[in-house]
Amino acid sequence: MATHLALLRGINVSGHNMIKMEALKAMLENLGFKNVRTYLQSGNVFVDSEDDAAKVGFVIKQEIFKVFGHEVPAIVISKKDLELSLSNNPFLKEKDIDIKKLYVVFMAMALKKESIHDLKISQFKPDEAVIDENRIFIKYAVGAGKTRLELKYIEKKLNAIGTMRNLNTVTNLLKMYEE
Repeated sequence: MATHLALLRGINVSGHNMIKMEALKAMLENLGFKNVRTYLQSGNVFVDSEDDAAKVGFVIKQEIFKVFGHEVPAIVISKKDLELSLSNNPFLKEKDIDIKKLYVVFMAMALKKESIHDLKISQFKPDEAVIDENRIFIKYAVGAGKTRLELKYIEKKLNAIGTMRNLNTVTNLLKMYEE
């Protein structure tokens, strides 16, 4: 049995796609997932399953639509994805970095390094972004709420589904994986 982390995109944000974590947990347990744990109200859920990551994500997405009526992408990542989000993040190597301005976008598919050109990142300076397989590391100059380099733009330009987490959340999710 493997532990999977499902990152649900766009739930409980600004009053949209509202799902109580207790109801989500109960739904997942009823599906047969074991050791269901959630972190925050923003759609971070751990489940243990015999199924592979792709099937876990598909089942969760389908059941959320069936039970709650919300079309919510579920990107399932591994402990290794979280570890690489810290070890491969080039912005963490900068002196005096403000980690409150660091984010990781987890994409539903691996990207080519050349995909960074599709984002036309130069138009968002001084914000910065780096692609690392299925992750995009972002450093905002001011903050995530004051930029046009947002998830909807990234998804449209790359024609792929993703979900974004701040570095603090990534760090805490890794701690939970290790518990």
